Amino acid sequence: MRVRLEVNGRVAEADDVWPGESLLYVLRERLGLPGSKNACEQGECGSCTVYLDGRPVCSCLVPAGQAEGRDVVTIEGLGDGRAGRAFLAAGAVQCGFCTPGLIVAVDDLLRRIPEPDDEQIREALAGNLCRCTGYQKIMEAVRMAAES
Repeated sequence: MRVRLEVNGRVAEADDVWPGESLLYVLRERLGLPGSKNACEQGECGSCTVYLDGRPVCSCLVPAGQAEGRDVVTIEGLGDGRAGRAFLAAGAVQCGFCTPGLIVAVDDLLRRIPEPDDEQIREALAGNLCRCTGYQKIMEAVRMAAES
């Protein structure tokens, strides 16, 4: 099947998509957007988080056909936003595998709650796993992003 959707403000099409293919696979392998990472394939780690119609979702769990005609924003579409700059400044990027999903989650948090407290930050990031940082630098990055 052919899937047509809007990705990062542009219409995109992918041909020969099989019914069980995930949105993550289409984004990475068919549309050349490798920013969202494929880690657990079970919606547990958050590395593949993207916006779908303005809401963060684990793209590994979304069948590509369900994205037909919808709006997707990936880490590439967020550009050099304040969350990304804060992650770099705070040293919150280690291996980088979890970073795209975390930045999408932080972007969503700051859109909803411009000045979150630590509890709100922890809750917003609960669906994102990181094995490198111990989360302290990530928390610092979110606080820095909120201040900017």
